[in-house]
Amino acid sequence: MPHRLITAIFLGLFLLTCSLLAAESDRPAAPAAELAAHLAAKQQGTAYIRVRMDIPGGTANVLQLQIKSRVSRGNADLVYQVLFPKERKGEAVLLRRSGNRISGTLHTPNGAVRELGAANFDEPLFGSALSYEDVIDDFFGWSQQAIVGTDEIDHIACQILESKPGKGRRSSYSSVRTWVDPNRLIPLRIEKYNDKGQLLRQIVVTRITLDGGDSIPVNLSVRDSRGLATEIDGSRIKRGVAFTDAEFTPEGLKQITPPRGAPE
Repeated sequence: MPHRLITAIFLGLFLLTCSLLAAESDRPAAPAAELAAHLAAKQQGTAYIRVRMDIPGGTANVLQLQIKSRVSRGNADLVYQVLFPKERKGEAVLLRRSGNRISGTLHTPNGAVRELGAANFDEPLFGSALSYEDVIDDFFGWSQQAIVGTDEIDHIACQILESKPGKGRRSSYSSVRTWVDPNRLIPLRIEKYNDKGQLLRQIVVTRITLDGGDSIPVNLSVRDSRGLATEIDGSRIKRGVAFTDAEFTPEGLKQITPPRGAPE
């Protein structure tokens, strides 16, 4: 899965947003701000991804999804649609971020449409260990960024970047720590905490691939505070896809035809 899925989760899937700089009034000092800005910049652009999401609980929880992602500076539009299994085909969600504001729309196979309110964004995405907020939020664009240490993951020396939302920014998390490979500019682990310092969600990158010379995390293992684990394989990806505005509307959630040239 690309980097945008895991912040946000990602790609953060997980999850994903694209503000390059914090507010001028409280912009953090380099190098943490520069590192966060580089990570945010890598999320920009468009992409189509075919994803396998394995949620413990039976065959109905092994999902095949398609994701349409459109991210620009300050804005993000994401569509997640279930393609398989048959009984869940057509489940879909549209998530949008404009500045600090996020919104969403759910579509069920029977045609029902429901708007997501502020209280819904910590709910699980298709029953997984990821929340809606995880895949649309932009903690790399938060106003407070700091390097709080170093660590090794699989013999790779990482910087630990701590992100905090600051005043006036709504989030389910008080802080997010990201273990960053500074050479490839990719996260290898993300941990999200509440205001009591309790770990609410952990995202670990389990596979990385090269795309046009750029390193992209594509496989993720996610665990939430309930102990629920979700394995995600997002290795089938096409970047630079031309989407229409209609695809990122509640009506567009009903259309599951992939774009031309999309990976099977």
